[in-house]
Amino acid sequence: MDQQFVAGRLRVARELGGLTQAALAREVGITPAAISQFESGAARPSPSTVNLLARALDVPVPFLYRELVETHEGFFRSLRRTAVAARRHARAVAHVAHDVAVHAGEHGRIYVQAVPQIGVPLGASRDVIEEAAARVRTRWDLSRGPVGNVVDLLEGHGVAVIRLPLGTAAVDAFSLPFVDHPVVVLGADKDDRARSRFDAAHELGHLVMHGEQIWGLKEVEDQAHAFAAAFLMPADEIWEQLPTAVDWARLFELKRFWQVSLAALLRRARDLGRMSPATYLTAVKAASARGWRRVEPVPLGAPEAPRLVPDHLRSEEGHELSSFLPVRVLDGFNEIA
Repeated sequence: MDQQFVAGRLRVARELGGLTQAALAREVGITPAAISQFESGAARPSPSTVNLLARALDVPVPFLYRELVETHEGFFRSLRRTAVAARRHARAVAHVAHDVAVHAGEHGRIYVQAVPQIGVPLGASRDVIEEAAARVRTRWDLSRGPVGNVVDLLEGHGVAVIRLPLGTAAVDAFSLPFVDHPVVVLGADKDDRARSRFDAAHELGHLVMHGEQIWGLKEVEDQAHAFAAAFLMPADEIWEQLPTAVDWARLFELKRFWQVSLAALLRRARDLGRMSPATYLTAVKAASARGWRRVEPVPLGAPEAPRLVPDHLRSEEGHELSSFLPVRVLDGFNEIA
């Protein structure tokens, strides 16, 4: 084979399979030290060993020879609560989604990303974050009012979005900021349109404000949360609409209109000063007593569904992907479409 073995691909394949280096070494009949050297690039496996590795990892041999675009560990909501193995598996799945997006781009089915890069430093005021969200809405020529479909919007600007059962409550939605086609992963087990939209806007906030510059800090997550609220509920539009008292009928009406959760509306009312901290706390306690923190009233329907990745997989050009990408992962992308 003319191409050279790509060390990072072995790591991705191993993390897809949820194997440690020692476990993979036992499967193949070599030492853990050899696996470590292969993954670091310090040594290169022979073609026969590559075949054994591919078989053990259930990936096509060409997968281990494909160029790998690297990025950082990803934007995960809580690194403390997220098991390292679960995070690495999810990140490996996102790498395969990026492979699909690159292939789609080669066939003219997705644009190179057009997500604005607006660096927001740590310690920035809420006004700075509000302004960043407003600038994105302006650059993307969004009209006033609710964002129609957040997933469609991201896909239209070069972001590969997938929905997957992430398998653990500790791994929520997350994103990887690849320069050409960022990847946003939404949890298929969060069957709530409002919360899924907020998740997508939260990840957009990371791509806009943080990119490859900073990650893994609680403040970064707080900034992305503030961005999502501002992006979905612009202050100058929603301020007068928000109640100053606990008015559930009004809040239900706003939930339908803005396509966001009651929890997000209450938090927005508090953050914008429409609702006092004491009134906000009363509302949150009342919602919790009614069981609304788990399942809110006024369901908005099914979560927004990604189309770009599954549509490309079903296309004539997309059928060739199974020759060099793991079929079990590609099937997973289609199952949640």
